[in-house]
Amino acid sequence: MGSKVNKTNVMRLLDAAKLEYGVHCYEGSGAVSGTEVAAVIGAEPARVFKTLVTVGKSRQNYVFVIPVAAELDLKKAADSVGEKAIEMIQQRELLPLTGYVHGGCSPIGMNKPLPTVFDSSAAAFEKIIFSAGKIGWQVELSPEDLKKLVDFSLANLTK
Repeated sequence: MGSKVNKTNVMRLLDAAKLEYGVHCYEGSGAVSGTEVAAVIGAEPARVFKTLVTVGKSRQNYVFVIPVAAELDLKKAADSVGEKAIEMIQQRELLPLTGYVHGGCSPIGMNKPLPTVFDSSAAAFEKIIFSAGKIGWQVELSPEDLKKLVDFSLANLTK
């Protein structure tokens, strides 16, 4: 990769907010799962987060951001947003709802802001890593800086 990075929408939003962030590229590495991505970019999996989009019983959509090696506990997730139950949305619903494709979904820059909850483990890190909004790219920034762009809460979300 040359010094020129094709900026993703997420990176442009971070630039516009004048926030410092790191960029990790795993394009062409063959990494598919979050844990593979963490290995390719040399980060501990606990610091790399995946963005999951769900729908509640009320038909409201929610975003949950959890460590890549963890599994979302649907009961804990529902409790964290005051829903009786939640489920993952259908993959075909992701792009129209968020503007992102499966594997490249970021909590920053969705088509419209959705209630967002990060796993409480994110607070333990100075910087966390998550999708830059395009498969093959990740951004790294502090939860405090992320809070300037995404209104999110913290909750214990994993099994």
